[in-house]
Amino acid sequence: MKAENWFRHPVGIIVSSAVATLLWGSAMPVIKKGYTALNIGASDISEQWLFAGYRFTLAGLLLVVFHYLFQRKKSGSSQRIRKGRLARLALIQTFLQYLLLYVGLSYSTGIQGSIIVGSTSLFQMLSVRMFDSSERLTFMKISGLFLGFAGIAAAGIGNGNTEISFGWGELLLLGSAMFGGVGNVLARQETKHEPVLSLTGRQMMLGGIMLLIVSLPVTGFTPFPMDGTTWLYLLYLALLSAAGFGLWNTIMKYNEVGRVSMYLFLIPVFGVILSSVILGEQLSGWIAVSLSLVVSGIIIVNRSVSVKRVNLLKSKRNTP
Repeated sequence: MKAENWFRHPVGIIVSSAVATLLWGSAMPVIKKGYTALNIGASDISEQWLFAGYRFTLAGLLLVVFHYLFQRKKSGSSQRIRKGRLARLALIQTFLQYLLLYVGLSYSTGIQGSIIVGSTSLFQMLSVRMFDSSERLTFMKISGLFLGFAGIAAAGIGNGNTEISFGWGELLLLGSAMFGGVGNVLARQETKHEPVLSLTGRQMMLGGIMLLIVSLPVTGFTPFPMDGTTWLYLLYLALLSAAGFGLWNTIMKYNEVGRVSMYLFLIPVFGVILSSVILGEQLSGWIAVSLSLVVSGIIIVNRSVSVKRVNLLKSKRNTP
């Protein structure tokens, strides 16, 4: 089966989306363990940015090398977007998204963080209207979004986070979610002009370098020891970033944004489950409710897309 057929097939979409969101969901507990191992505190903002900069620079380099070694001949090495457009994508999808995310997480609490991270899906579905007027936010899609938000709220409540507030941390996370949603849609548009792995790797590496530029003057190159433990965390986070964004940008390239955006709600759900496994945090029965709501939302959105396609085929057949 060709790559395009796999990423358009319902099974391929489900499996690929689940893998991408599972990888992203594992990032948070691994980052927390990395912070503990490297003695990076909540107030050490520049060190957090440096850690993120090393992570995404390495992830981008891995994707660029992989593309050069295995896919350059298939896709054509001359297919590249202009430097200005690459810088715009790197600024939005990597630099600004994670610049705000790493700081926001230091000041936010559980349920708000889960809900706001999940709102990337909403921003993705809204921002696609700027690039593709044929995609509409229908009643079925809105219903699916509502169930998705209810699902991640249930995950937060089940994790013991019931306090409701909105401060700087939540505002920064909201900004990160917005840049993430817009960046995903922008990447989808640019994959029409450059292969996914090449584009994702180059923008991620450039975004990582941007994070290094803002952090290095404050921290220097090694505020934490660059030993085997540090490289273990960096390598895993780089690999999950490379694989996660590579998969997701490919899914986005071949499908309607409204159809696949709902899968982003799985990130905080997987995050809660993996935090229990990796960090030893308590896991409650609410996670089953959360997964049920998220999956219901995904089914509703995908059903609305299927009905739309059936109606479109019928109208074509009836056209003389």
